[in-house]
Amino acid sequence: MTQVKTGDTVRIHYTGTLNDGTTFDSSAGRDPLEFQVGSGQIIPGLDKAMPGMTVGEKKTVEVSSEEAYGPVHAEARQAVPRADIPDNIPLDLGTPLQMQTPTGQVVQVTVVEVTDTEVTLDANHPLAGKDLTFAIELVEIA
Repeated sequence: MTQVKTGDTVRIHYTGTLNDGTTFDSSAGRDPLEFQVGSGQIIPGLDKAMPGMTVGEKKTVEVSSEEAYGPVHAEARQAVPRADIPDNIPLDLGTPLQMQTPTGQVVQVTVVEVTDTEVTLDANHPLAGKDLTFAIELVEIA
């Protein structure tokens, strides 16, 4: 049987869960995820689990936060004066927003705290600092 090697394009079905069993993402009901092994298109911990797999093989992969979305960086949280945010912008906790840096780069942020005077925005990935578990099935080596 052909085994996956670095550089192969593969298609997998997956379900990603947190330590408490909560599913954060899944390919169920969608096309399999396609990527090139070793190209950096997916998180490192999952990418490293692919070589040696054969079509139809299923396995569970434990991925540490360091091999997933990295640690939570305190400097990625920023308090902004509430008056600087237009009234039409929703500020419910957990609301995803986009900001633009002074250099024009678009950054995804999440509203994590709101007071009468400030809104705290977090640019960390929502899964930063979390260990992840993936149940994967290799569907195809393209």
